[in-house]
Amino acid sequence: MAHIYIFSPSSAVRDKVAFRLGLKRLRSQGHEVEVDEAALTSHMRFAGDDAARIAAIGRASASGADVALISRGGYGLTRILTALPYKAIGKAIDGGLQFVGLSDFTAFNQAVFAKTGRITWQGPALGEDFGSVPEPDDIMQACFDDLLLEQGEGTGWQLPKAETERRVLVKDAPLWGGNLSVLVSLLGTPYFPQIKGGVLFLEDVGEHPYRVERMLTQLLHAGVLARQKAVLMGQFTHYKLVTAHDKGFKLATVVDWLRSQIKAPVLTGLPFGHVETKVLLPVGAKVDLVTEGRDALMVWGHI
Repeated sequence: MAHIYIFSPSSAVRDKVAFRLGLKRLRSQGHEVEVDEAALTSHMRFAGDDAARIAAIGRASASGADVALISRGGYGLTRILTALPYKAIGKAIDGGLQFVGLSDFTAFNQAVFAKTGRITWQGPALGEDFGSVPEPDDIMQACFDDLLLEQGEGTGWQLPKAETERRVLVKDAPLWGGNLSVLVSLLGTPYFPQIKGGVLFLEDVGEHPYRVERMLTQLLHAGVLARQKAVLMGQFTHYKLVTAHDKGFKLATVVDWLRSQIKAPVLTGLPFGHVETKVLLPVGAKVDLVTEGRDALMVWGHI
């Protein structure tokens, strides 16, 4: 079984019931679960002040664990990117440590890849996923197990019927992305990877479609989207349409607009985001992407 290190690099843990339930479930699976000394610290909205969270990332890097798993996302990583121990993080990854998280952790993923070229993972969080009620999602759990067993080599999903007309084939392209809001916040900084010919995956939560379009427009005008071989739209959830103003403007409208702006294929339905059913995605890994009918398959091989 695996050694899993739990740490809190972003917002403070508010749902301690889910936190403890997640610990119980991972331990019941036979894993050695080590909790960072500051995992439940609270300072304003953060899991400790900036120095405390930087130190927690340092301890995670030095833990000798197989996986460093975030307790939750929220907000906090972008403000400490200048001070992260990138050398220690890179050394830990070279030694076999897999950093796993999502949402605000997108800032960590992109910064580590930009600064060190190392692969990290977009995936579950302790409370949101392993502490979910009634049970963790089977697909999420299976993907996490594959990571621990070093067996995960790709993922697949089913496309909407409208996306079956064009066959997509992309080979040896770096996979990158994550939460759209966080990713856009890194534009123009040293922590935004300069990737050409990549596969960009995106998700978000609580963002109205017009806000999603506005952020995509920023990526478009910055030349980022034109440099990609494919764009994968994950799950965009927990937003409310304002009927009186939208007049038919919805997420599908945004996707149609995006397809009119770039030559690269835009595929939807990727099972990733702030949802129970999520796969794990290696940020920085080279992938092959192929579609056949309604089936989409992305393969990264052994990492």
